Amino acid sequence: MSSVPASDDKNVTDQLALRRSQSLTSIVQLEIERLILQGELAPDTRINELSLANQLGVSRGPVREACRTLQALGLIESKPNRGFFVRLLTTKEAIEAYNTRAAIIAYAGMTLAPVIEQPQLELLNHLLDKMDTVVSRGEVGTYDPINLEFHDSILRMAGNERLRQTYHDLLREQHLFRHRGLSDGDNLAVSNREHRLIVDSLASKDANAAFNSMRDHVLLGMQRMLNAGSQ
Repeated sequence: MSSVPASDDKNVTDQLALRRSQSLTSIVQLEIERLILQGELAPDTRINELSLANQLGVSRGPVREACRTLQALGLIESKPNRGFFVRLLTTKEAIEAYNTRAAIIAYAGMTLAPVIEQPQLELLNHLLDKMDTVVSRGEVGTYDPINLEFHDSILRMAGNERLRQTYHDLLREQHLFRHRGLSDGDNLAVSNREHRLIVDSLASKDANAAFNSMRDHVLLGMQRMLNAGSQ
């Protein structure tokens, strides 16, 4: 009867431990990201590793690893001898991100317009109707996820996954700036009127019109963010 060498047993145990650690770190990362994007951890706030570890019921190791990953994603920064902090995005950085996002989404619209199909238009119109429903209530928290789904749907339909990923990386960085712009005045309604212009341009299969409407929507969103910040 053969037996598994002790060294093999140790390798298997080490691999299982590594997988559990990686899985735990991913869960912690998602939770920290949620806290940041929902404003529960404000920009320039120090990440209290011990407090978070206790809150999440884990050791400090997964929290530290999750912070390193979020640092690479641009949400967290490390300050020497002080630890991890939620990144404070400057206005200049936010403007650069908006301009880049505008170029990406405009290209996606230009690519999609000539080939868009009726079921895809129906999905976009359905999302617009859902946003119209919550606009009258002024519910940013309800509007925002549908708004994100609308943009992501266009990027998915355009079929360029690398552009989509780059767009989402930029969006993650500037989330708090963009949320502030939507929260101001009647900007929810204004934003959704721009969405309808986008869908109209896609329905017309006019690549140039789709490019312009999507670019303008993001740049106007940038202006709303700047206006909100100057008040």
